[in-house]
Amino acid sequence: MRKTITSGIGFMAVGALAATIGWHVVGPLNAATSSNAETYRHLNLFGDVFDRIRSDYVEKPDEEKLVDAAVSGMLTSLDPHSSYMNPKSFRDMQVQTRGEFGGLGIEVTMENGVVKVVSPIDDTPAARAGMMAGDLITHLDGEQITGITLAQAVDKMRGKVNTPILLTVVRKNRADPLEIKIVRDIIRIRSVRSNVEGDDVGYIRITTFNEQTQEGLNKAFSDIAEKGGDKIKGYVVDLRNNPGGLLDQAISVSDTFLERGEIVSTRGRNAEETQRFAAQAGDLAKGKDIIVLINGGSASASEIVAGALQDHQRATLLGTRSFGKGSVQTIIPLGSFGAMRLTTARYYTPAGRSIQAKGISPDIMVEQELPDELKDKKIKPRGEANLRGHLKNEKTEKEKEEESGSSSYVPADKEKDQQLQYAMNLLRGIKVNEATKMDDATKDEAKAKEEPMADDAKKKETESAN
Repeated sequence: MRKTITSGIGFMAVGALAATIGWHVVGPLNAATSSNAETYRHLNLFGDVFDRIRSDYVEKPDEEKLVDAAVSGMLTSLDPHSSYMNPKSFRDMQVQTRGEFGGLGIEVTMENGVVKVVSPIDDTPAARAGMMAGDLITHLDGEQITGITLAQAVDKMRGKVNTPILLTVVRKNRADPLEIKIVRDIIRIRSVRSNVEGDDVGYIRITTFNEQTQEGLNKAFSDIAEKGGDKIKGYVVDLRNNPGGLLDQAISVSDTFLERGEIVSTRGRNAEETQRFAAQAGDLAKGKDIIVLINGGSASASEIVAGALQDHQRATLLGTRSFGKGSVQTIIPLGSFGAMRLTTARYYTPAGRSIQAKGISPDIMVEQELPDELKDKKIKPRGEANLRGHLKNEKTEKEKEEESGSSSYVPADKEKDQQLQYAMNLLRGIKVNEATKMDDATKDEAKAKEEPMADDAKKKETESAN
């Protein structure tokens, strides 16, 4: 089983439905059905409706789609993040969390009905074959791609390692299209990017939390140390618009900056299912100042990292309030029928705060100015609290909930990025803010709150956070 903390998103044969229900529902119910006959009555209702549709609907229904819709409806009625994944959706989710797949190694977008290359990824088949930023891909293996979606085009370009694909490419300043043959290889999604701003600030951007994230973070520190050396005054960790990912990676990233203490806890329906995860000694930032950037697009695993570093006062949070997704989803495989994503717990920061439907407020509020074209649209920021059917925050359930979320706009031009510029100025001492300081009494108070990780914190289940 795999658990997820996500931001939520098959076909099953009728005969297999009984087997599936028997395994996941009927089996566990046997011990309780003597006192709960209503459960079986409801399951019989489903069977009766299904049979009536099969026999009396005006056209012959697709039975697999009926079951797919029934299972999907049952899960999505619970909350926005519980869902059914058909086999293809399940495979796509696994690719996303693994952070690697068989492919070409290009970042693409859709423009005027054709696929445009944003950038080839270094040391990948596409880069070695000479693909360039701005190339327009018009055909794949001789088949025109006009009219299909970007996702469909990406699916066609991905495939088994060592298999070839022929791309027809239109390149600026060339009269004739190019035909470029590329052999697919293992491509790793870069979830961490870094550079040295000026010559004294280490900038680390984490776009998602997949299986490659901690490895990417280690490399980021190594690269920054090589470029900046002793000149580095501190680090900006950019979690803006990071929708989440794997929980174990969020814990590992938090641990990178913490010497000790609790990172996060998860609490389900039963108290005995509570898990606590604690940091181990070692701080790759070596005690230097850290500013974490968050906004309305920072969700789930991003909020775990931000909340842990904020509660331990290891970092200053700057930006706007985060999305507010504080629930844990367990990925339960259903054999050849895909998997279901089921909300099984809430997560809490070291200080015991639930982020669910509230989000994390930054220590320093810095609103990013919107360009004129977005100002006119008057787009209302949406957070977890705006999602229909969202889980209530336990501590505010009887009160009016604070609305989570905020603007998620980040300009492409770093010079216009007010949040990033403010953070770098703080680290350089151009602006002084008390939120970046912590006296000895506060440190002692934070240390006193630390708790060891519970014995059950290392369950065999892998967890994830999206």
